[in-house]
Amino acid sequence: MSSDVGQQHPLALYFWIWGLLFVISAGSYLIDFFQVGYDVGTMELRWALILVFMFLKAGYIVAVFMHLKWERLALIYALLLPPGVLMVLVGLMAWEADYTWLTRVVYFGAEVAPQPAPVEHVIH
Repeated sequence: MSSDVGQQHPLALYFWIWGLLFVISAGSYLIDFFQVGYDVGTMELRWALILVFMFLKAGYIVAVFMHLKWERLALIYALLLPPGVLMVLVGLMAWEADYTWLTRVVYFGAEVAPQPAPVEHVIH
């Protein structure tokens, strides 16, 4: 009889990644707590930092805790390539959105920055 032993990873690796996830999460929460990027010009900075932290956490979780780091390269490509392509396509659509909106404004002749409609006060 043969006893096959599975591959085991040192617990220190998991503790280091857990600590790193804690630090990244704390950074993400501190961005919201200190209201980083709440004026008009830096709102994109706030969301960019939150998204970077989110992708870092997801990457560490998938790589280490879901053992994708130790899988074959073909499986890694099969799992990560389709979402990567979708992210590129979503980015291209977001990049093109202003152009599409501007061409509609020019075609339909609407104002570039229309005034908001007046808000009716509702009496309860």
